[in-house]
Amino acid sequence: MKYTPRLKKKYTEEIRTSLKEKLGFSSIMRVPKLQKICINQGVGAALTDKSLLEKAVEEITAIAGQQAVITKAKKDISNFKLRKGMPVGVRVTLRGDNMYEFLDRLTAIALPRTRDFRGVSRKGFDGRGNYTMGVKEQIIFPEIDIDKVKRINGLDITLVTSTNNDEEAHTLLKEFGMPFKK
Repeated sequence: MKYTPRLKKKYTEEIRTSLKEKLGFSSIMRVPKLQKICINQGVGAALTDKSLLEKAVEEITAIAGQQAVITKAKKDISNFKLRKGMPVGVRVTLRGDNMYEFLDRLTAIALPRTRDFRGVSRKGFDGRGNYTMGVKEQIIFPEIDIDKVKRINGLDITLVTSTNNDEEAHTLLKEFGMPFKK
């Protein structure tokens, strides 16, 4: 028997049918679904210290469970001593089973470990059904060994859904267990 992530199984068995009823769709294919999760970390200090970039790739790869890639600057910005092609960050895009596993760890383990956590803001929706949130410290993830962290960095997490409506996306993420503020 093939392993299926807990949230993927929950989506196909429970969430999809309840969303169909809640949102009043005639077809199960119209129900919104999670398409991908993008994790991005800007490492501006890597301009002076290259080892920070390698450490960031290592940490994001551990968090995501998938190899992260280095992003490069698209244009020159003289005020920041930045040239086109210089490494400035790290990113990874999760789809399929990795995406569901990451979302499960994010909602069940990582977010509750955040200091003074009262829920995530509802203001992160972009008007097209995608939700972006910032995490101030990468050490909330259990995969990161706090003793080996050189520098505490934040990261952005974007949840991309198949809908163009923020309310439908909010309902979908709420069903997945995303802890929104009241």
